[in-house]
Amino acid sequence: MKADSPVTVVVRRTARAGKAKEFEEWMASLIHEASKFSGYMGADVARPEHGGEYLIIFRFSTYENLLAWEKSPERKAWFEKAGRVVKGEDVVEKRTGLEFWFTQAARPPRHKMAAVTIAVITALLLTLFPPLQGLMQGLPDALATLIGVSIMVLLMTYVVMPVVTSALRPWLYRKS
Repeated sequence: MKADSPVTVVVRRTARAGKAKEFEEWMASLIHEASKFSGYMGADVARPEHGGEYLIIFRFSTYENLLAWEKSPERKAWFEKAGRVVKGEDVVEKRTGLEFWFTQAARPPRHKMAAVTIAVITALLLTLFPPLQGLMQGLPDALATLIGVSIMVLLMTYVVMPVVTSALRPWLYRKS
């Protein structure tokens, strides 16, 4: 895992029977504690419909920042409290790069991921690049392309795709 890339951690946890409320409180406190750490970029929770696994999705700006959280005494203390409300062991999955756009319980079908990505890139190319071309007149083509692509990837990674995948979640994850 690259130390300077954003990283997403998907944690699967199950609340003990009759402890859903206490589990939710424990989870909210854990997320609040994580938010105090350098490089914390946010967390999402996918709640089970009929009991079952919760997915707690943490995002950190770098793997080093994630490790600082994972090795912290604060995190250790919260995990010691988990035994009262958590059933079984957690399942942890770490992802870097662009794949975290589609982090969920299961990945949506590839054709849906491709369709969303094509639509977003097309929209950005049509709206973002015309004004950028005017601003970058006179720059070498390679540099102008690098700047344009960098802006587009950063927007997609941190702004557009999280919003779009959240808005399209019912369609993306609906079983065909």
